[in-house]
Order: sequence, then C-alpha cells, then structure tokens
Amino acid sequence: MEETLITYPSSFPVKIMGEDRDDFSQTILAIVLRHAPDFDPASMEKRPSKAGKYMGLTCTINATSRGQLDALYQELTACPLIKLVL
Repeated sequence: MEETLITYPSSFPVKIMGEDRDDFSQTILAIVLRHAPDFDPASMEKRPSKAGKYMGLTCTINATSRGQLDALYQELTACPLIKLVL
C-alpha cells in the first residue's frame, strides 16, 4: 500500500489558474463535478489577477481517495484553458 499524508475522506483545496474567459469558471466546475459530484458550486472561490488577465479558482472538495485526486489533477492539467493547478 502506498503511503500518503492525507487521510480520506478529507477536505482538500484545489487551486486552479487560467486566463479570465467567460467559459473558464464553468469549464472548471464541470471538470470538478465529474470527479467530486458532491462539490458545492457556491463554495468556489474566485480571485482575479491585478491586471484582470487571469483568474484563480479554489475548489475545496471532499477527497475520498488518491485515485480520485489523481484523476482530477490529470483532467485539469489536460485542459487547455488552465495554466496552473496546485
């Protein structure tokens, strides 16, 4: 069994940065909901960059497994709208 520092289930914040486009938040929400169907969209935190070109989103999900997090990160990093995922 692989060692992990996270105990599941756990509240886990995922930070996503990308260009501030009209479809950015909705695209991210759709990806997050595919992997964490119990995520509350109203809890998504949005922070625009100072110049307004980029948007930072924080989605705190109820992480249930390492596999869930891995799959979420893989889909997020594959999305062309996203510049950075932490």
